[in-house]
Amino acid sequence: MKVKFILPALTEATSPLFRPVKYSLFPPLGLATLAGYLKDDDQASIHDEHVERLCLDDASNSGERPDVVVIQAYITSAQRAYEIADHYREGGTYVCLGGLHVTSLPDEAAAHADSIFLGPGEDTWPQFLEDYRQGHPRPRYTSTVRTLDGLPKIRRDLIRRHLYLVPNSIVVSRGCPHHCDFCYKDAFFTGGRGYYTQTVDDALAEIERLPGRHLYFLDDHLFGNRRFAATLFDGMQGMGRLWQAAATVNTILQPGLLEKAAAAGLRSLFIGFETLDTTNLADHAKTQNLDRDYTTAIRRVRDAGVMINGSFVFGMDQDDTSVFERTVEWGVSQGLETSTYHILTPYPSTGLYQRMQREGRLLHSRWNEYDTRHTVFQPARMTPDELEQGYWQSYRQFYTWRNLFTAAATKPTWTGRGRHLTYAAGWKKFEGLWNAVIRLKQISQMRPMLEQVLSGLGRIQPNSGETIEQPLSTQLPIVAEQET
Repeated sequence: MKVKFILPALTEATSPLFRPVKYSLFPPLGLATLAGYLKDDDQASIHDEHVERLCLDDASNSGERPDVVVIQAYITSAQRAYEIADHYREGGTYVCLGGLHVTSLPDEAAAHADSIFLGPGEDTWPQFLEDYRQGHPRPRYTSTVRTLDGLPKIRRDLIRRHLYLVPNSIVVSRGCPHHCDFCYKDAFFTGGRGYYTQTVDDALAEIERLPGRHLYFLDDHLFGNRRFAATLFDGMQGMGRLWQAAATVNTILQPGLLEKAAAAGLRSLFIGFETLDTTNLADHAKTQNLDRDYTTAIRRVRDAGVMINGSFVFGMDQDDTSVFERTVEWGVSQGLETSTYHILTPYPSTGLYQRMQREGRLLHSRWNEYDTRHTVFQPARMTPDELEQGYWQSYRQFYTWRNLFTAAATKPTWTGRGRHLTYAAGWKKFEGLWNAVIRLKQISQMRPMLEQVLSGLGRIQPNSGETIEQPLSTQLPIVAEQET
């Protein structure tokens, strides 16, 4: 059996003129995981349209068309996913559609596929393969059994590592224990557990298989199960890894866990602050942030030698046009290395979407604009245009050279200030350089620089505050082969 796995892209990710670096960070790990369930004599290939042109004429390219095409659809790439699916179905290929958007709007997706998959695929995909081989695949598969036990080895051999800045992405859990009303999680994991992990031994074995030094945990909430996380971090000590991940404010404030992560190599953390307004937090069920001291959390992360990417959402009902400047000024004063801003977006099947629909506040259903950069609903205290303009202005303001230097000055050492400036400016002040290396397919050559910045520009900074010099050769082992 010949199976072709496809991750469709947005138009801007395939433009010959400009390729944002965020689309060249991580390979499609979910598709590589599904490929692990195939038999040894099956043929498989993975095609990520973000980093390479997708060839739809398989007969002229490889001599034969695939038996099965598997397409992963996100909301903003749904239209492109349907176009690809329709093309292959017209040619007689069996088409499978899955992913967040398919789970949210299954009837819409079903019109473009032979089989659709709702929810995680660890139980439904193996069942489909068995059904397909026996000649009676079902039109719809719905996940109910939630476990990562017995997960096969991810087919990383199918990933073209040199096209990504962070090929060593990894996921050791599924879902999140929280229930924010704007998050897709509850809709995607309906009908079963919404948060579960691998065994620690399996997670450590997967880490051991990864070459090089740098890792990025793509888990929605790596720290969500305290016992699992603590044991994992203990097992990672001595591996010599540098890694990045995401956590919530409440887990950062728990004593001991952050320190274990830092000792195991954590160097950068994505934190969903979302809003500085407690009413907004309550309105959107962001209970893990309520009554938490953001400043104390930031100080704990900083004392552990870890950088912060702060995430913020604009357009909640308590937000007016003053929210943008206030949020930027707060982030700069707190010394956040980077900030990621989003326009509140009501994804289909979420609690937020249902509320907006009841209130008649949805402006349209052009899914390609549900990308957290366009306003797709009527805000309560500003116009849609004011929300979009404030969003873009926040990015421009936070990443001015003046604010970058101001934020860096909050660090107590020159090394810390230098790392801050190098990391923050590297993402937002050199987009032309990123575009050039992506077009030349040389983005992997930037990985040693990323590792050097994460490691502290040639230094290790223990919790005691002591600074120890290390030879650069011990920090940046050469990786022969070749996204963030």
